[in-house]
Amino acid sequence: MDGYFGSYAVVAVLLAIGAAIFAGALLINRLLRPDRPTEAKLTSYECGVDPVGDGWAQSQVRYYVFTYLYVVFAVDAVFLFPWATVFAAPGFGMTTLVEMFVFLAFIALGIVYAWRKRVLSWT
Repeated sequence: MDGYFGSYAVVAVLLAIGAAIFAGALLINRLLRPDRPTEAKLTSYECGVDPVGDGWAQSQVRYYVFTYLYVVFAVDAVFLFPWATVFAAPGFGMTTLVEMFVFLAFIALGIVYAWRKRVLSWT
């Protein structure tokens, strides 16, 4: 497969083979698995507690805010590790240091905003 579109054809063939293997595995699983549904198997199950009442439960917004704060800190950690490797490379020291302090300033600004809005208090 030479030429410009040859590489794309190889990728398309590999994607088709991968999709066929995936679909075949799902089909074989469906054919070989036991199918004996009972009422106990079809009920909702969470944390070992039997479901009581209807499925509608209201949750407070603060839990989502803590989730967003966790995501902010996780993204911060993801960016800190590559920065530490580039910081050690010769010729990048001061530039990467300034860039990281700008990044950390944005993170700190978000934390100060959340603190001022009293989002960080667990009451």
